[in-house]
Amino acid sequence: MKRHHYGLPDEAFVRGDIPMTKKEVRMLALLQAHIEEDSCVVDIGAGTGSFAVEAALAAPKGQVFAIERVPEGVALIKANRQRQGLRNLQVLQGEAPGALQEVPPCDVVFIGGSGGHLAEILNGCDRLLKPGGRLVLTAVTAETLQEALSLCEGRPGYGALEAFGVQATRLRKAGRSHLFQALNQVFIIACQKKEE
Repeated sequence: MKRHHYGLPDEAFVRGDIPMTKKEVRMLALLQAHIEEDSCVVDIGAGTGSFAVEAALAAPKGQVFAIERVPEGVALIKANRQRQGLRNLQVLQGEAPGALQEVPPCDVVFIGGSGGHLAEILNGCDRLLKPGGRLVLTAVTAETLQEALSLCEGRPGYGALEAFGVQATRLRKAGRSHLFQALNQVFIIACQKKEE
């Protein structure tokens, strides 16, 4: 079976008006997740499902759960699942942490959106994440970054916290020239649950 290499172009996804984790950030977040071919992964606040789709491609023997509360997002995730021909991606409409009740113990939790419930979601993830599992979050606002760092730093039962900011700039053709187009800065926070 051929290994999936992260970095599907943004154009590979049906988009709509729902936020999407862009290719450059998605690749780095996926690398932080340490997904294996049989991993169980949950994507909370999945948006268009770009992270969940690539996680499912990377874990063909595993299972991925995409949780999204907005009906339009749920429809987009299903369309992107179909576009990639994935059978190991389950879409759950609901809001975390309540929707986490439908998810089995997992190896990776990715939080792309929290709907203002980050503390409660992290508590739910503590119960959900297997020992040795990875927790990866993205933050696009200063407030979310501050809250995520505050909640994750020194979190009982987790190893060293890693956090970094990504500012990607794409080259865009404009007539005979090329312009630089900056994407929004995103922070990626990752930590690992300690082995029991």
